Amino acid sequence: MTKKDRLNFIVKIINEQEVSNQEELTEILLKNGFEVSQATVSRDINELNLIKVEGINKKFKYFLPEIATETPQKIIDLFKNVTTSIHIANNLIVVKTLAGNAGTAGMAIDHMKIPLVLGTIAGDDVLLIITKTNGDAEVVAKSLRSI
Repeated sequence: MTKKDRLNFIVKIINEQEVSNQEELTEILLKNGFEVSQATVSRDINELNLIKVEGINKKFKYFLPEIATETPQKIIDLFKNVTTSIHIANNLIVVKTLAGNAGTAGMAIDHMKIPLVLGTIAGDDVLLIITKTNGDAEVVAKSLRSI
């Protein structure tokens, strides 16, 4: 099976069940005929930009944010083109933008529908993204930096 097959299978699995760690995902892949190591699974998780969110049955589960699946590329490009820096302060993410573009960056974030984001507030060249926890802010900032 190809890498593309494996990545598609990972997306299918995390959409169907709560998978909380790399070991569990590795075990599922091995049981389904994919010859993988934990290092390979770790790289796949990074490549897919999977994040961990609160689960229903488990404390955390892997999740593929809509930023990676349903957000139009033009929205992602718009955010990328107006953003100059991303910083974390506890559960807050401060996004610096080109002058007059914080609202544009905020609109892009809102379109991305990132489940860990509680809300956004935009000024002229600074966008404030609010998350529930410090850990959520780290995850969201990492996702945003990857684009």
